[in-house]
Amino acid sequence: MTDTVRQDTLVSLLGGKRGAFDATAPLVVFVLTWLLTGNSVAWAATASLVSAAAIAAVRLTQKQKPRAVILGLLSVAVAALIVLYTGRAQDILLPRIISNAASALVWAGFIAFRRPLLGLIVGGLLGQRTQWRLDPALLRAYSLASWIWVAMYTLRVAVLTPFWNSDSDDFAVIGGGLAQVVLSWPLLVLCLIVSGWVIKAALPKDHPGLRHPVVPAENTETEKSNS
Repeated sequence: MTDTVRQDTLVSLLGGKRGAFDATAPLVVFVLTWLLTGNSVAWAATASLVSAAAIAAVRLTQKQKPRAVILGLLSVAVAALIVLYTGRAQDILLPRIISNAASALVWAGFIAFRRPLLGLIVGGLLGQRTQWRLDPALLRAYSLASWIWVAMYTLRVAVLTPFWNSDSDDFAVIGGGLAQVVLSWPLLVLCLIVSGWVIKAALPKDHPGLRHPVVPAENTETEKSNS
């Protein structure tokens, strides 16, 4: 992100390559099975669930956090159940559209309440808790950079929704599946690079960096009196 925070550390916290693979693999399996079985929604949904269960089993043996593994499996299960209920293969995209829309709203809401999530994440990585919020420059930089993440989630919704609304099954399933792959890891890396640049550009040139919040004297005294 900058020279003070390793990009791979932040990416790992946000899911990383492994998280991107776990999220997209069941969808890719769904699309391939749907094509190979003559557009069978039942077979595609079943194969997607089996692949998600296999990934979850591997992650649990690797001592990954059970909550994240279970949530990932549940998200695939919900998508499969929706598809089986509606009979529309393109509905496999619906949970992803909803989750990204919700993420955009949550990130925007935290910015509005002056607690940008990017600051909370990086502050946690650096062991600062919320001390960075006492630095007006850092607070502004994290807020501006967090809008990049809002844009990423919004872009996913904007791109996937037309595929979901399409009356062409081939266009919706194949195109939506390919779009989801592009919008996962590659877009996450791009978002990280751009938001890192925004933070660097937003901070004054004489600012010591993310590891060293500049806390005004009055804020320091207030913090001490509240502790």
